[in-house]
Amino acid sequence: MGLEEHMMFLEKMSQLIMSALPKAKHSSLFNDFVESEFFLIDGDSLLATCICEKSLKQGQQLHFFYVIECYLMDLISKGGQFAIVFFKDAEYAYFSFPELLPLRTAFILHLQHNTTIDVQTEFSGCLSQGWKSFLEDSYPYYLMVADEGLNHLQTHLFNFLIIQSWSIKVNVVLSSGQTSNILRLYAYLMPSTYTNQTFFKENKKKIENAYKILIKQLQECRILALESLFGNLKWKNMMDEACETISLLKQLWPEGSDIRRVLCVTSCSLSLRMYHHFLENRNKTISDQNTDIQEVESNCLDMMQEMEDLCKLHCLSVVFLLHSPLSQRARARFITSHWAKNIQTFLKMKKWCEYFILSNINIFEFWNLNLIHLCDLSDELLLKNIAFYYENENVEGLHLNLGDVIMKDYEHLWNTVSKLVRKFSVGKPFPLRTTKLSFLEKSPSPIKDTSKENIPNLGFIPMSCELVDKFVGDILKDLPFLKSDDPVVTSLVKQKEFDELVHWHSHRPLSDDYDRTKCQFDEKSRDPRFLRSVQKYHVFQRFYGSSLESVSPKVVVTQAVKPKSNFSIPKNKKAHETKAEIITRENKKRLFAKEEQKEEEKWNALSFSIEEEMKENLNSGIKNLEDFLKSCKSNSVKFRVEMVALTACLKAWKEQCRGKGESTKDLSIAVQMMKRIHSLMERYPELLQEADQQLIARCLKYLGFDELTSSLYPTQVVGDDIEEKKMDKYSVGMGPVRFQLQYMGHYLIRDERKDPDPRVQDFIPDTWQRELLDVVDNNESAVIVAPTSSGKTYASYYCMEKVLKESNEGVVVYVAPTKALVNQVAATVHSRFTKNLPNGEALCGVFTRDYRHDALNCQVLITVPACFEILLLSPHRQAWVKRIRYVIFDEVHCLGGEIGAEVWEHLLVMIRCPFLALSATISNPEHLTEWLQSVKRYWKQEDSTMGKNRNAGYCASSHKYHFRMKESYKVRLVLYGERYNDLEKHICSITHDDIYFDHFHPCAALTTDHIEKYGFPSDLTLSPRETIQLYDTMFQFWESWPRAQELDPEKSIHCKNKIVIKKLDARKYEESLKAELTSWIKNGHVEEAKMVLRNLSPDSVFSSGNTVKMFPLLVEKLRKMEKLPALFFLFNLGDVEERALSVRTSLEQKQAEKRSLKADKEAHDVTNKLRKVKKSIEKQKTIDEKSQKNPRKMDQRLIHEAEHTNLLRTLEKNLEIPQECTYANQKAIDTETLQMVFDRVKSTRKGEQLKALARRGIGYHHSSLNFKEKQLVEILFRKGFIRVVTATGTLALGINMPCKSVVFAQNSVYLDALNYRQMSGRAGRRGQDLMGDVYFFDIPLPKIGKLIKSNVPELRGQFPLSITLVLRLMLLASKGDDPEDAKAKLRLLKHSLLSFKQPRVTEMLKLYFLFSLQFLMKQGYLDQEGKLMGFAGLVSHLHYHEPSNLVFVSFLVKGLFRNLCQPTRKGSKHFSQDVMEKLVLVLANLFGRRLLPAKFQDTTLKFYQSKVFLEDLPEDFNDALHEYNMNVTKDFASFLLSVSKLADMKQEYQLPLSKIRKECEDSQLVSHLMNCKEGRVAISPFACLSGNSDGDLFQPNTPNHVILRTIGINHTQAPVLWSKIFDNQGRRMPLNAYALDFYKHGSLTGLVQDNRMNEGTAYELLKDFALTIRSISVSLRELCENEDDNVVLAFEQLSETFFEKLNQV
Repeated sequence: MGLEEHMMFLEKMSQLIMSALPKAKHSSLFNDFVESEFFLIDGDSLLATCICEKSLKQGQQLHFFYVIECYLMDLISKGGQFAIVFFKDAEYAYFSFPELLPLRTAFILHLQHNTTIDVQTEFSGCLSQGWKSFLEDSYPYYLMVADEGLNHLQTHLFNFLIIQSWSIKVNVVLSSGQTSNILRLYAYLMPSTYTNQTFFKENKKKIENAYKILIKQLQECRILALESLFGNLKWKNMMDEACETISLLKQLWPEGSDIRRVLCVTSCSLSLRMYHHFLENRNKTISDQNTDIQEVESNCLDMMQEMEDLCKLHCLSVVFLLHSPLSQRARARFITSHWAKNIQTFLKMKKWCEYFILSNINIFEFWNLNLIHLCDLSDELLLKNIAFYYENENVEGLHLNLGDVIMKDYEHLWNTVSKLVRKFSVGKPFPLRTTKLSFLEKSPSPIKDTSKENIPNLGFIPMSCELVDKFVGDILKDLPFLKSDDPVVTSLVKQKEFDELVHWHSHRPLSDDYDRTKCQFDEKSRDPRFLRSVQKYHVFQRFYGSSLESVSPKVVVTQAVKPKSNFSIPKNKKAHETKAEIITRENKKRLFAKEEQKEEEKWNALSFSIEEEMKENLNSGIKNLEDFLKSCKSNSVKFRVEMVALTACLKAWKEQCRGKGESTKDLSIAVQMMKRIHSLMERYPELLQEADQQLIARCLKYLGFDELTSSLYPTQVVGDDIEEKKMDKYSVGMGPVRFQLQYMGHYLIRDERKDPDPRVQDFIPDTWQRELLDVVDNNESAVIVAPTSSGKTYASYYCMEKVLKESNEGVVVYVAPTKALVNQVAATVHSRFTKNLPNGEALCGVFTRDYRHDALNCQVLITVPACFEILLLSPHRQAWVKRIRYVIFDEVHCLGGEIGAEVWEHLLVMIRCPFLALSATISNPEHLTEWLQSVKRYWKQEDSTMGKNRNAGYCASSHKYHFRMKESYKVRLVLYGERYNDLEKHICSITHDDIYFDHFHPCAALTTDHIEKYGFPSDLTLSPRETIQLYDTMFQFWESWPRAQELDPEKSIHCKNKIVIKKLDARKYEESLKAELTSWIKNGHVEEAKMVLRNLSPDSVFSSGNTVKMFPLLVEKLRKMEKLPALFFLFNLGDVEERALSVRTSLEQKQAEKRSLKADKEAHDVTNKLRKVKKSIEKQKTIDEKSQKNPRKMDQRLIHEAEHTNLLRTLEKNLEIPQECTYANQKAIDTETLQMVFDRVKSTRKGEQLKALARRGIGYHHSSLNFKEKQLVEILFRKGFIRVVTATGTLALGINMPCKSVVFAQNSVYLDALNYRQMSGRAGRRGQDLMGDVYFFDIPLPKIGKLIKSNVPELRGQFPLSITLVLRLMLLASKGDDPEDAKAKLRLLKHSLLSFKQPRVTEMLKLYFLFSLQFLMKQGYLDQEGKLMGFAGLVSHLHYHEPSNLVFVSFLVKGLFRNLCQPTRKGSKHFSQDVMEKLVLVLANLFGRRLLPAKFQDTTLKFYQSKVFLEDLPEDFNDALHEYNMNVTKDFASFLLSVSKLADMKQEYQLPLSKIRKECEDSQLVSHLMNCKEGRVAISPFACLSGNSDGDLFQPNTPNHVILRTIGINHTQAPVLWSKIFDNQGRRMPLNAYALDFYKHGSLTGLVQDNRMNEGTAYELLKDFALTIRSISVSLRELCENEDDNVVLAFEQLSETFFEKLNQV
């Protein structure tokens, strides 16, 4: 490969990465993992990213390590599990930066010796075989790497790493552009796609060659760099010199030392020797040119002495490092002067020497070398400080004492340097300066004065507000307050001036989000058209609800509430029956007898045909028999049926065994026989007669279960003239326990209660479900954690029914996380309950951001968290809030989620009534319950203080119904861990263009280390056959296992001699095996345990084929295995649609191949005939209308019509999809219902596509679908018509779509422990499937293991406050219907989950609350009495968009929109396109912010329709934004200064990860150099080392690590909006111009093509943007009384135009 070709290929690689950049999703990296996915960090990317940190000054090593450790500590605290890798080849990139070479080496050594982080340094490069094998073994989920290096050569190295990672399916995360909050870290994720993988395969040779050429170029750089400094000394010579120096030091200091002293003396001596060598070479060159040799030698001597002086200062600076604590160093003066040019060569040489020494540190292996302080080897800024003192202050007469200890230490170091140099003398330790050369350049102000930096007045504006006093009164006394005449107080914004100027009433109360949300039906309208649509809606809801569950609707009647009976009281304690009760009982008895007689007759009629069928085909006969059993209620009839089935099974078994002889027996007959025996013995023991027992004993004997036979019926039972020895041929060939566990696992009977509960009609509830009913009966609250489909939701409906029965006023609020779940629950409520309510009242209502109906006039409101929060915080909805009797939180684990988690927290804290919080996946429910109990205790206290019984609900005067309910503040925790049916896991692998399935034993996910450390995960359960497999493997790998006999399934105490082994017995046996395996590990038999786990693992299967292409084959295979219906989970929205369409295409191709040409011709002919007949009918019709009705012609017309119908039928039959070319189950739903479902989506965006897919039995489901589209897929899937659905994770959040199998068909950062459990929980339909199957397709084995064994996330608190939330609470307190209640809600902010048991956090939140109030007063939204003023209403209305809402209003108040929105001509109400585009530009900068990776700006890609990069704000807006930001930053900095007193300084003075601290010695000089106390209060002492001070807090984009880290707050909480955002490497990150681009061209395709967005995501974002514009437009119209105000008209025009464009797509 020539150089030009090489450069072109490198460019091609760059372009491939560049095209992937804009598609990179800014994702949360640890999506709710307690132990995250294992990932890798490229160490050089980390170094390159952190070294560019703007607060870090060159040469400040300790600060650099602090930045690195803060970042790594953040990863670890968020659950990160990672290794850091440094490639040997990567070192070449630093030869142009000698100052970074020792830093990189020290960095690696520090991580290896002072932290527990796994550091990999053995790989030469990213294309080495070792690296490839390491990746395949560890399979990291992603590799964190930089997209740009310190120079173009390093960038190319990073590019190779990215391309190689993609090639083996490892995703890439960019180290730049990352953002972090309390719980999460967000970064750009670039997934490995098929295109990327193919690129590597196709260009493998070129890539390898290009890499070799690049390394060669880098090696040449090294040669040049060394030559310029060390002349003829080569790399090896330098390494030898370093080794020699180290060896000599070991002789001088045999007792050992620490790394700082060692590096100081070795690097100084080596660099002096090298400099001496350098000067000698230069002398030689000069003397060859016949110059004055004496003068040259004199010059050289001077220069040598100068460098000796510099080395002395360096030694002194190291001694200072040894003896100065960080608290002292953080006060060091900051010298701004640069090093003089004439010493640059020596400084470079010294850095190289440090690198050579550190590279050979392994020579010290058997010497006592302390490596703790690798992070603090030198401090260039301290060295400058010392140099400045000796060059300036000391010369001017300031003589300061070094102190004895420091002086001795320095002398020792310099004397050692002298001994190590050997070849020439380096002078005595004192004086320190023997030459007059200035090491520092002269500068007018060489010392940075931090004391003079402008820090605003730290006082708080005084407030006289009882509410504020109550919430934060305890800390107010310690805070400084401003006097009333202070300029800050007198300059508070006076809003009235603006109002009067422009006829605005900013204080006018705005309609809230509830009023603005589109109302589906006008609730008060009596228009017949509306009433018809309402009726239609209710009919559909009931139909949708009936598809969700088959429960007959219940009519609810309001009852006078009596105290509930105690269902746990024994029957004999109940009072005597009344006459009425006796009559009722007798009537029930009579009815039951009648019913039993009917069933008897029905069986008599059916029995003959079923018995005959069982003789013909046992399985199909048994199926019909079981269908009859399901519908039968009479035990005596069921018993008869079971006996008939048992006899038939015995007969079939005998016949088969006689016929088969020794060949393999069909054990399914034996399984059916045992199944019948289980049923008879367990369900009808009281009906068994002796003859029946004899028959059962005979069956057991024929199966070869002699011990069971004799235990059941001791006397001889065989009697079938069969000799004992012949019985062998009938035996199943194994013991009864093994047989039942291995072949009948999914049929094992579950332990269920038999005593009905009068509160439940449809089923007999389990004990834990009864506890839930008790909770509701007692008006208590509960946290309920139980697996998916275990029946926890029943309590919700019981709760609704209870409230519906109590009165017509009480309300139950059901909070669901997604709109799809809201629609589903609403439909279920519609189909479950009906109730006659007064006019205008409704039973069920819905409120989401998209639409609402009957929300405030219903008794059961189904809503999403954000909408419920709107109602709770709306000042004028408080009367409705008081009607709430119960709140149900479904999927409450969303409290720890990525989006909107704080809203869940606000709701749990603000509601006063009892609640039920449901989830299948919380790993710390005890902590959550404890926190909620503390919240309820608070409310109990408040209620008693306020002297009202709030829970009593209704005031007698305002409602006819009045009932004082017993209050309960109790919060119970109800846990249930058992799934109804087992899940089995399978791995799909591609080999030779075919798909194979391997069973995955759950224990294969574990390692002995994991079991030893954490034990078996609580939810890792085995199916009975997997338990047997575990026993057999244990038996196989430890021959002398002492407990082998005891734990043999046949001998196990849990199962021995049991005819009916129950699910619980199998579970106990499984637990005993797990306990035994754990004891192996703990008692020294780890190797045996490892072999067991290894043997249970499937062979390493990794899909090598094109998984996208193979997807239709996977679906087809599952159909053949009868594993449909199935849900296929993918995580990329576009892929969800593409996979579904690919399956349809595959079926269409299959049909086309099967279809004969003759059929096509026939279809063509019939179509032509149809056309002719249609014409004839129309012609006949015209003739008939003209002429009198002629009977003959009438006949003619009827003939034509009959022919038309016949031809249509023929055509339909011809075009009918063959059964093997569709997955649809045509019998599942009638044509009329199907059409009704189809009609609902005829005008939606994806309607036609979904209908075409549905006809083939396929669907897809994701968040960007319209709710009607989602319902189509949900209904048809549940009805069984659609049997293949591809979906994203949104479907896993509670949506009721149970299936037979779940397939994970795509690896993703979103496939985590939580989502895995939510999604896999859908497999196995209760009542339909006895087993659920989970398949992994294209998911690596290590990932599968992690998913199975990882814990679900612990719920941790979010930062609960925001400026707008404080404003909304103040609005509620000052304008609400019930101010007392509002104040109580505000005080509840003290009870956030984040601050639970964390007093320091509570303190910080109070201070943040005060900061918020101060900010709101300065911005003119609150007055000093806490009353709202100005545009507070508008700000709180746009609460979704903080801080953009605050910026928007500040623009409005400044009159910027008034200047912009000028109509085309005076008096016109129309605005030009230019004005509209500018307005969109401003709004896109505020409300449409979507950042792109910085590197993408360098792209050379061509854009066709879009501009892609959003322009900056117009100048006047930009200036206003800058002014706003600076004001806020100053206030926030003041706030940080007051909060800094909460910092834990002990922690602040140590490195966060390695926990390294410093010690102290006294010295006059040290005190002089480190005396700057002012201006370093809120700054981390490590950041102070780089000269940062409090003044830097006022700078834009200050990094978070500059602030004291233990105060728990950083710049992300400041309400600023920077117009320019920079990544960690200081590059500007552009905003995606999607909103403005769409406004200009109106094309979604343009956004997909140019802006590189997914179509669904783009549509959702545009819809949000359009809703924001509409919201602003409506608000402005309400606030302005001038009809023709330009700003209002412009926003109205924009809103209309934008929605028009959006509706067209």
